[in-house]
Amino acid sequence: MNLHEFQGKEILSSFGVRTQRGIVADSAEKAVEAAKLLSEQTGTKFWVVKAQIHAGGRGKGGGVKLAKSLEEVKEKASNIIGMMLITPQTPPQGKKVNQVLIAEDVYYPGASETSEFYMSVLLNRATGKNMIMYSTEGGMDIESVAAHTPHLIFTEEIDSMLGLMPFQARKVAFNLGLSGNAFKEMVKFVTALYTAYIKADASLFEINPVLKTSDDMILAVDAKVVIDDNALFRHPDYLAMRDIREENPIEVEAKAAGLNYVNLDGNVGCMVNGAGLAMSTMDLIKQAGGEPANFLDVGGTADAERVEKAFRIILKDEKVECILVNIFGGIVRCDRVAQGVVDAYKNMGDAIKVPIILRLEGTNSKEAKELIEQTQGLNVIPATEFQEAADKVQQVLKK
Repeated sequence: MNLHEFQGKEILSSFGVRTQRGIVADSAEKAVEAAKLLSEQTGTKFWVVKAQIHAGGRGKGGGVKLAKSLEEVKEKASNIIGMMLITPQTPPQGKKVNQVLIAEDVYYPGASETSEFYMSVLLNRATGKNMIMYSTEGGMDIESVAAHTPHLIFTEEIDSMLGLMPFQARKVAFNLGLSGNAFKEMVKFVTALYTAYIKADASLFEINPVLKTSDDMILAVDAKVVIDDNALFRHPDYLAMRDIREENPIEVEAKAAGLNYVNLDGNVGCMVNGAGLAMSTMDLIKQAGGEPANFLDVGGTADAERVEKAFRIILKDEKVECILVNIFGGIVRCDRVAQGVVDAYKNMGDAIKVPIILRLEGTNSKEAKELIEQTQGLNVIPATEFQEAADKVQQVLKK
């Protein structure tokens, strides 16, 4: 589950990670009140107005502005709230900004002595170990740093049994070129950050930049936090932070229906049972010249009602030109899936305007095929073999 910057900072602060302080607002008027309150609490004279969306690169898209007066706070907040912010990490049309974070100015006098670093904590899937990735090149796209100056990126892998060792935190501070009080503060920062990552059941912490202030304090100026969905039952307070306005509405509907669905950019809708079979089906569609429009796993307990819901969700994507249903009947009974196809045609009427390639093999597949054959008015193309199904997808797309 993705979180907004202000939510991620709340979690970090709760574990002792020093962050840039701020107050969230959903209108220009509230932004001014937030700026006044923030000045009382922190003494800041300037404010940073930051768009809150689930995407990086907000500054380049015009979603982060410095305000040097309350009038500027109101003006910039008014311009940002409601805008469609386009960044490299948003859809082409951008994302609507519903709220802004009014943050304190941490680049106070002596700014020439500040330094910006990049730091993230994540799982290295190649080794199965958590990893701290960090660089002296903070404030830049880490992808660009990796492409042009890979020697400036450091990693520190952590043994899950031992946890982060003190010498590793010191090594991070040393590689970032710090000394004196800044060195000590970075050691504390790294230790607290890793503790937060573990105890929050996060799958990603990305801080860009981590700032060394002119008085040698270390703090997180930004925060991208992703919480592992599978651990949310342990964190009901984090689950309450979910902002469905930032999520694909079709994916939200699918999740509510108990379906594992991910929207993609292709033209072939997929309905499959089992994640492994779904991935293989998507690969085969690609080889056949098509592009998967979605990942959809109806699960091991699929029945007629769930199959019909799956059809409705797939067809919300206007790019879909055909649907490949590829079901292997183990726990799932093929005749139940077939009944779902029949019910979808009866209940959705002319809404199903694309052909369906139907491959049902396994438990009760014979009964399923008989049901499909006996039902009139179905635009269904049967297939038996996996490759045969892919070939028929190719034939449909060429028409």
